[in-house]
This record gives sequence, C-alpha cells and structure tokens, in this order.
Amino acid sequence: MDDTIQDQLDKLTSELQTLNNHRFIRINNSLWRLVLFQFTRGLAFGLGSVLGASILVSLLVWWLAQFEFIPIIGDFTKQLIDWIEIPSSTPRGR
Repeated sequence: MDDTIQDQLDKLTSELQTLNNHRFIRINNSLWRLVLFQFTRGLAFGLGSVLGASILVSLLVWWLAQFEFIPIIGDFTKQLIDWIEIPSSTPRGR
C-alpha cells in the first residue's frame, strides 16, 4: 500500500515539474511579464475590434447604398451617405 502511494506521489511530482516548465506557467510566474503580456493582448484585441468594425460598417453602408431604387431604404441610405461624407472642416457638436 505504501509503494502505490509513493509511486503516485512520484508521478504527481513529475507532472508538477513538467507543468512548471511549461511556457504559460513561466510567463505567469513573473508579474511584469504577465502585465506586459496582457497589455499587448489587449492592444491586439482593441486594434482587431476597431479594424473589423470599420470594415464591417463600410461594407454595410456600401451594400445599403446599392438599394437607392427602394423608396424607404434608398432615402435612408442617401441620408446616411450624406452624413458620412460631411467635410471634416465643419465643426461638429459646437
């Protein structure tokens, strides 16, 4: 009975050593490395979200602009396109 428990403890110790040598654990052992990793991950996520949303909205507006012959949607898309194409020299909200 003692041998089986000792064998299990040896296996557990071996697995813990393998886990501690894993890259993910090494990154999370250092607070500064973890902060830097999470910061760059957040920057990448934010940049991807902004680029993806920009592409999606531009494709949606382009697609809606193709429906100018439908009375309600055509008027809405014309107003939307005119609003988007406002010259940047005019002050907004003042």
